[in-house]
Amino acid sequence: MDWKLFVSTFAAIFVAELGDKTQLAALSFSAGSASKWTVFAGSALALVASSAIAVAGGELVSRFVSPLWLRRIAGVVFVGMGILFLVRKPD
Repeated sequence: MDWKLFVSTFAAIFVAELGDKTQLAALSFSAGSASKWTVFAGSALALVASSAIAVAGGELVSRFVSPLWLRRIAGVVFVGMGILFLVRKPD
């Protein structure tokens, strides 16, 4: 196992999910439920399923686009979204 890749992936996903609407939804379900472990299991399975789809999609796309270009494209998209959120006027 590539531990460096494992740790960097864990850290990036963990930080990205903090305060995310997914975490807030799990918090809301947990607050209104007597079965906290059911909420945990459901939310954990949902995150695993969405991650599996992303990994499968990344594997498929990497057959046609080099990983270097995927990182560049992702970087441009994230920077573009950041700029858009900074300059866009609130509704």
